[in-house]
Amino acid sequence: MGEDDWDPLRHPGHYFSRISRGLTRVGDGRLRELGFATAQLPVLAALKDGARLSQSELARWAKVEQPTMAQMLSRMERDGLIRREPDPEDRRSSLVSLTEIALERLPAGRAVLRQGNADMTKGLSRDEVDALISLLRRVLANVEALEA
Repeated sequence: MGEDDWDPLRHPGHYFSRISRGLTRVGDGRLRELGFATAQLPVLAALKDGARLSQSELARWAKVEQPTMAQMLSRMERDGLIRREPDPEDRRSSLVSLTEIALERLPAGRAVLRQGNADMTKGLSRDEVDALISLLRRVLANVEALEA
C-alpha cells in the first residue's frame, strides 16, 4: 500500500466520526421519551444544579455558535424544559434556567446515559475503559489545541 492510498479504516478520525453519529442516534432514541435530545446535554449539564446562565455563556460552555444555541434554547423553551428571566445586570439579556419538569426528568436522563455508557463499553474490562478514557482525553486535548 503506497503513501498516497487512503484507507479511512486505518485512521482514528473515521471511528470517532462513526461513533459520534451512532451515539447521537441511539441517545436521541433513548432520551426522546423524556423529552430530551443529545444536543441538549451541555445545556442540561450546565444548568442541572439550578444555575442561571445567559445564552452567550451557554454557547461558550457547549462550544457552539450563538445562532445554534438560540435555536436550541427556543426548542427547549417551547418544550417546557427551560425558562428565561430578565438579567438584572443586563436588560438586553436574559438568564436561562431549567424548569421543574426538566429537573424532575434529569435523574431518568442520567440513568439512560449510564446505561448507554455501559452498552458502549460492553466487553471491555475496567482497566481497558480507564485506558480508553485516558487516550481519549489526550486526543481531545490535541483537537482543542487545534481549535485555539
